[in-house]
Amino acid sequence: MKFHYEFDIKKITSPITHQHKLMLIGSCFTENIGEKLAKHKFTVFENPNGILFNPVSVAETIINIIDNKVYTEKDLFQYNETWHSWQHHSKFSGITAQDTVDKINMSTQTAHHYLKHTDYLFITLGSAWVYALTDKAANATKGTVAANNHKAPADWFDRRLLRTEQVIMILGTMLDKLGSFNPNINIIFTISPVRHLREGVVDNNWSKAVLIQTVHGLIDQLSKLYYFPAYELVIDDLRDYRFYAEDLVHPNYAATDYVWNKLVDACMSNETKELMKQIAEVNLAFNHKPFNPQTQQHKKFLQSYAEKTTVLQKQHPYLNFQEEIKYFNEQ
Repeated sequence: MKFHYEFDIKKITSPITHQHKLMLIGSCFTENIGEKLAKHKFTVFENPNGILFNPVSVAETIINIIDNKVYTEKDLFQYNETWHSWQHHSKFSGITAQDTVDKINMSTQTAHHYLKHTDYLFITLGSAWVYALTDKAANATKGTVAANNHKAPADWFDRRLLRTEQVIMILGTMLDKLGSFNPNINIIFTISPVRHLREGVVDNNWSKAVLIQTVHGLIDQLSKLYYFPAYELVIDDLRDYRFYAEDLVHPNYAATDYVWNKLVDACMSNETKELMKQIAEVNLAFNHKPFNPQTQQHKKFLQSYAEKTTVLQKQHPYLNFQEEIKYFNEQ
């Protein structure tokens, strides 16, 4: 008896290796995958504006990174004794405007130089519902889409659902500009399996449908685009609330790990997968907490991994095992 429905996933044309530079932009699901990539020693830059959910904010973020936009105090607003940006997550907010601007500009500049040489950009879209600012919102042009509400009053926002043709135009314009900025970049689109139940069950599915139709419409038109079915893996393959956290909104560790393994299989070369296994073994040894660290057995264990990791570092000089090698040698 089968308890879930597995389906074939189209493999990416040019597989990812550890020598590629990866950037991830989008919803909180992006950060789950980004964390796993970083643990396996991939070169990763993640969410330079913080977590983003809607395609307008994603497109604006990428365009502003390409333009290397310099933010000033005029781009901020003050609420609850804190300075915020409507285009950034609250982690960039600060007690002073200067502190906020400094954090934002540093991230933008770093992302600009990184994106210029990025090999793969992962874009994870979460919701086609947007919250546009009203006349009551602080320091904002009416109709501007907020990337984050910063817990502002509800009457500062008008909620509306983007139409498919709008999203295709918004993302298409961004992709054209991105292609001119970095002609070698490859784009991997995913739809977040996180369920936006605050919008309502019907409205959440309506939103996901808009995003799915948009992405497939873009893939039909443009080369160097690839769709990885993270959403379908959770919703149609696993299809069980056992794979969600207690909030019934976010996929739990088991679901995220399942999607991760499918991503590795679809997007990584065989050589990369083998190297990832070796890295995972080093990570396991590095995180091992012995009951009796002073025993000879444990010291031999550490010495063994110091030698293995040193060999791995020499074989793959583009990876960084300095912290692990130092740990294994100093214990």
